[in-house]
Amino acid sequence: MLANVQIAQVTWREAENYLRAIRTPVFIEEQQVAPDFEWDELDTSAVHLLAMLEDFNSAPQPIACLRIIDYHKIGRMAVLKEYRRLGLGAALLQKAVEICKLHKSKVISLSAQTHAIDFYKQAGFKVVSAEYCDVHIPHVDMQMDL
Repeated sequence: MLANVQIAQVTWREAENYLRAIRTPVFIEEQQVAPDFEWDELDTSAVHLLAMLEDFNSAPQPIACLRIIDYHKIGRMAVLKEYRRLGLGAALLQKAVEICKLHKSKVISLSAQTHAIDFYKQAGFKVVSAEYCDVHIPHVDMQMDL
């Protein structure tokens, strides 16, 4: 992961603009997810992780995020295209697992796009469902027992 990236736990209220600045290009523009589906009532009660790139020459820039629902479901992980394959997703996922463990969760679940199954397997998740389509994208349910 980049040395000048900080990952922080934030609320929707304090970081909505940053979270939208990541999820809009990734989900709505790249993956053609309808805005009505992307923005839901769960955002306001979720715990969000936000990765910010800090540069001495400019203001911190939001580059990756995810959300945790009720300390047992991870979702909406997004990394801006130009920052992929640098370990940001793995760092966010590791931090999310740590947070869920702190809150005594027994199982963490997520809905993984099928192209990302191996990524989640490397982090300790296992496939627990057949493939299904969610917003026109193939997914499987995965979980990690803690």
